[in-house]
Amino acid sequence: MRDLAAALAAGPLLLDGGLSTELEARGHDVSSALWSARLLRDDPAAVVAAHAAFAAAGAQVATTASYQATVEGYAAFGIDAREARRLIASSVALAREGAPQGWVAGSVGPYGAMLADGSEYTGGYVSSTSVAELRAFHRPRMELLAEAGADVLACETVPAAAEVEALLLEAQALGVPVWLSLTAVVDDDGVARTRRGERADDVCAMTAGVDEVVAVGVNCTAPDAVLPAVRAAATSGKPVVVYPNSGETWDAAARRWTGAPGIDPAAVPGWLAEGARLVGGCCRVRPDDVARIAAILR
Repeated sequence: MRDLAAALAAGPLLLDGGLSTELEARGHDVSSALWSARLLRDDPAAVVAAHAAFAAAGAQVATTASYQATVEGYAAFGIDAREARRLIASSVALAREGAPQGWVAGSVGPYGAMLADGSEYTGGYVSSTSVAELRAFHRPRMELLAEAGADVLACETVPAAAEVEALLLEAQALGVPVWLSLTAVVDDDGVARTRRGERADDVCAMTAGVDEVVAVGVNCTAPDAVLPAVRAAATSGKPVVVYPNSGETWDAAARRWTGAPGIDPAAVPGWLAEGARLVGGCCRVRPDDVARIAAILR
């Protein structure tokens, strides 16, 4: 079935894990502001191999290496707009080559990912960037990924309601299926919130009535915050997408991960019971971890 929404209605699907993490583990330098997007130009075969590793582990959805790939980001490395657009579009073909039997999700990272300063984990930029400006930023990449044949656009690691609004408006304008995934935290009262501090259930409710949204949920969120976030997302009435990171924290200044990993596949049945239908991993989650989640789903 190429229709992802129909597949979700039939049962849960397994996402892949951290593409940049896997590339780094294979010896590739992803420490620059471009992360894995650099390899779309410098070593596309490596991207295919990483996708294939997740597919072999059981992943049914491959997420493209376009999270950090933007015309503006490539320009900072001397890559002109025409070549940048070609590279962004190529990410879909590379994912399809590495995982030919599954769906391809075109990764649409937040504005903060392009800034490469860790601000996708604060959402601070929305105070000085309008919804119209955010729409203008996201539009070219969303168009390129859709035109290249992505089955769905993964609007992911979104830290603030204003950026959610921009992405939803663009999804409706394009008329393409998307999933919307927040990066979230849980406050002292156990309430799931965006990184900007808004209630996650209120933000997820913004997707109600938006037919283009096939799922809503969280990613790049610590495992211990996932269950409250899944419950918040489920109030939207949409299928829930959930793919946490390993529990480690990204230090943007040092450009490295700190802390100890703590993802537990045994938590997955609880997520499913609360409405999760797209399940996988994000940063620091490797094929072996995905294989363990696959075993739980089976």
